[in-house]
Amino acid sequence: MIARIWHGITPASKADEYVEFLNKTWVKDYQAVEGNLGVYVLRRIEGGQAHFLTLTFWDSVEAIKRFAGEEYEKARYYPEDKDFLLEFEEKVAHYEVMVSAPKVES
Repeated sequence: MIARIWHGITPASKADEYVEFLNKTWVKDYQAVEGNLGVYVLRRIEGGQAHFLTLTFWDSVEAIKRFAGEEYEKARYYPEDKDFLLEFEEKVAHYEVMVSAPKVES
């Protein structure tokens, strides 16, 4: 399993609106790709800015390429992102997931 991590920053005043946008676009698009195993969106408000991390899980690099294209290490943006984001980071990070241990209730 491969984790793909993207970071973005919006003004704190647009943070809730950006979450709505992510749910309508990014999350649906990730989930529609064969080989996507899950999507998490994390947010931290710090001063006047909101930091977002999208953490997605994939079964293979080929699955990531189905979402992001051949240059899968480049960040993928939507035209509407210009209305929210303060900067556009060029790359995302990929990590092999070495341990996955969801808590099991007994």
